[in-house]
Amino acid sequence: MTTDTKAIIHRTLAKESERPQALPSHRHELRIFMVAGEHSGDALGGKLMAAINAATHGRVRYLGVGGDTMRAQGLVSQFPLTEVAVMGAAILPRLPRIIKRVYGTVDAAIAAEPNAVVIIDAPDFTHPIAKRIRRRRPDIPIIDYVSPSVWAWRPGRARRMRGYIDHVLGLLPFEPAAHLRLGGPPCTYVGHPLIEKLPWIQAVDPTPLAARLGAAPDQPILVVLPGSRRSEIDRLMAPFGETLTLLRRDGINPAVIIPVVSHLRPQIEEALQSWPVTPQLVEGEEDKIRAFKLATAALAASGTVTLELALAGTPMVVGYKVDGLAAHARHFITTPSIVLANLVLGENAFPEFLQKHCLPSKMAEALVSLLSDTPERRAQLDALSRVPGQLALSDGTPSGVAASIVLRYAQGGRTLGK
Repeated sequence: MTTDTKAIIHRTLAKESERPQALPSHRHELRIFMVAGEHSGDALGGKLMAAINAATHGRVRYLGVGGDTMRAQGLVSQFPLTEVAVMGAAILPRLPRIIKRVYGTVDAAIAAEPNAVVIIDAPDFTHPIAKRIRRRRPDIPIIDYVSPSVWAWRPGRARRMRGYIDHVLGLLPFEPAAHLRLGGPPCTYVGHPLIEKLPWIQAVDPTPLAARLGAAPDQPILVVLPGSRRSEIDRLMAPFGETLTLLRRDGINPAVIIPVVSHLRPQIEEALQSWPVTPQLVEGEEDKIRAFKLATAALAASGTVTLELALAGTPMVVGYKVDGLAAHARHFITTPSIVLANLVLGENAFPEFLQKHCLPSKMAEALVSLLSDTPERRAQLDALSRVPGQLALSDGTPSGVAASIVLRYAQGGRTLGK
């Protein structure tokens, strides 16, 4: 951190923080302070709050930081989530404001005198808040919804979390064992949010998209997923396009579908100008799942989408590239795979090509064996059939299980909540 940056931070923190909003005083109500740092956390927090409200008949008051979904469930947010939900190079110019919001959120949490604090993902924002709340009010239970990836890199974080986190709500089934092995806080697998979508995924009818696509009955279909961030698209569209060129050179000409979100569509359309095919672009969750179910195989960036593909039963090849700094950090990753579907199964069932290995020749070779009836394709289909069982809960829904643990701490305190 440069001297100028430090000076900016100190000047920012020296200014008077916004006065935290106090919760109304209601007897016989629990008070829960919720902190999300990005929009995916807002969606997760909204489902958690809905489950808490159902279990308590709405007798919970919420204050904290969240977006539209959490506000719809009753959260009084200290400021708009957009002020802190930034990534990459956009962080630096907003750094003083973000740091000010960290300290203001801590003040608001202390003023609220909550029965429990729930931080949701975004550890660079939420964990500094949790640490400061713990120092000032060590009696307040703090629950972390979504474990940092301590099982993949920087494993020492797990042990440090014990100092300010009482319980971790894990989204992946191997996370409780990872925290136990690494000396982290108690961790419970509460289930991945995708579990709640599984019945809907299974019910989606791909026929309308098949009619629009107009593929020949014997033509393989490839769904291509170059990522959900601009930086991912910048790095992956070219090698993914070259992979298709190699497939065509070998006489394999699949129909191609790319699910897109509206704000990234222009970037993808520009990159497609150098591709050898014109894919069908689709928008919306339903068409995305239709594409997954229609596809013979997928070429995908790493991420949660690999779990979505697995639940839809789509064989896949994963390619991924990161920038130079993140590539250096890759040497410190301790997990045998970065593909969530592989980690859930505990085996490398789905091939992945990372960094210097993210080569069109390698990805094309792996895809060839999935676009027809081969032993490799049958092995993937067998692995895909086991993913839902690995993610399944013995009872309840992810948000319901998470809500029961949060309420246990809110009603019993740090000692009785364990």
